Amino acid sequence: MPRQARLDSPGTLHHVMLRGIEKRHIVIDSIDADAFLARLGEVAHATGTSIYAWALMPNHAHLLLRSGPGGLPIVMRRVLTGYAQHFNRRHRRHGHLFQNRYKSIVCDEDEYFRALVRYIHLNPLRAKLIGTLRELDRYPRAGHAVVMGHVQRDWQDRQYVLAWFGRGEAEARRAYRSYMAEGIAQGRRPELTGGGMVRSLGGWAEVRSMRAQHVSAETDERVLGSGAFVARLLEEAEARVRAQFPVAVTLAKARQYIEDACACAGISVEELRGGSRRKPVADLRGHVARQLIAQIGLPMAEVARQLGLTTSGVFRAIRRQDRVGEDTDGRIVTVVKNVP
Repeated sequence: MPRQARLDSPGTLHHVMLRGIEKRHIVIDSIDADAFLARLGEVAHATGTSIYAWALMPNHAHLLLRSGPGGLPIVMRRVLTGYAQHFNRRHRRHGHLFQNRYKSIVCDEDEYFRALVRYIHLNPLRAKLIGTLRELDRYPRAGHAVVMGHVQRDWQDRQYVLAWFGRGEAEARRAYRSYMAEGIAQGRRPELTGGGMVRSLGGWAEVRSMRAQHVSAETDERVLGSGAFVARLLEEAEARVRAQFPVAVTLAKARQYIEDACACAGISVEELRGGSRRKPVADLRGHVARQLIAQIGLPMAEVARQLGLTTSGVFRAIRRQDRVGEDTDGRIVTVVKNVP
């Protein structure tokens, strides 16, 4: 499946996750840790990026940050490229240090900010790198010690974090630490590490409840937030795409592609758009959706309109087609003519 573009604009809150290639270490010792954190701080200052929470683990890292005027990609590129060069030089190795591209989830701040700060800062405790919250209070490889005032990192916005817990410094720190202590028993919280239906709607219990009531909601793998939050983000992203590309020309290419694909498969355009669940139609729908995004560059929301689906329906159709595979029995024919 073609990977989706990142949802980002200045001021967007992101939960960023990055891992070492093949789960290998990205930090060997304190010299590596200091180098990574120094680079992160320098880039944050230079790009106007606000960092609220972080945890640097042996083979992965978590960041909760708000992108600056230049957006998230330039920040991560500068941090990861520079640090990888340091690591490879120091340890006399070559090749990639990080696994694929980093993962970034756009987060609904009102709903999830406090929970994400706690989830990220408790990482060393969950991984048993340390044994108690008292140890975490002064642990130098997570932002919790900075919020508590025991470690100084001038690039971490501890005051913004504390403002979520109280007005005065002492009151806010007590409330924050109490909140952290309450979260230890929760263990791993997979609903906070990605987007999609389960995460957006608050867990499987809520999903099952909505399904029983036949209630639908917009979801997206790149977003941690409610259906309304997801819908607003997608609308804003689509508006930015429309501003960059000549809409009329792109839509004309998309419509021609749909017609050609249907003609090759012997399926009418009306049936393709009509929600038919016949396997040949469903297979073609997933194939066409993928090509409209990958070959023509159509936004997912516009693909949904062209095929009579929701945006989450487009994602499911593409994912299903990836599982099925293309051209396995001759029913799907790739149509790429007239696509530049």
